[in-house]
Amino acid sequence: MHGAEPATHPRVGSLLRVNGVDHLIALPPDRSLLYVLREELEFSGTKYGCGEGECGACTVLVEGVAVRSCTTPVGEVVGRSILTIEGLANGEELHRVQQAFLDAGAFQCGFCIPGLILPAVSLLERLPHPADEEIRAAMDGNICRCGGYLRILDAVKVASRPPGGPGKTPP
Repeated sequence: MHGAEPATHPRVGSLLRVNGVDHLIALPPDRSLLYVLREELEFSGTKYGCGEGECGACTVLVEGVAVRSCTTPVGEVVGRSILTIEGLANGEELHRVQQAFLDAGAFQCGFCIPGLILPAVSLLERLPHPADEEIRAAMDGNICRCGGYLRILDAVKVASRPPGGPGKTPP
């Protein structure tokens, strides 16, 4: 660790950009991003599921890429743009993926939904009209304990349709 800061010392004055807003944090860089989001910044939409990066409930977007916040040290994302489910809607207007999940009835208990919506957003930004196999690959590893996978797949397909097309999701 040549010149590296020991994990036990806080990073004083580090800025964490979450949902377009800078937050000053002074925490050890090895603290999980999930902990910082939920406990320090009070973003409760990012869920604790397994704590091992296996279930996807804690998924957020870092620079547009889906990451598991429970296994991501906060020190790795300082200075990078982080998007949580709370930052997705535009005021009262839901993001098209959020609206598509509602329209497709993909919500059951709702616990896993933030961790499913964000990878779908990332996929559609990279690949606006994905095939079913591409949707499944992007959502792989995200667990819905209620078993709503077909409706989740339908929701992503609805969100991928052009505005005003068949199966249009209202704005």
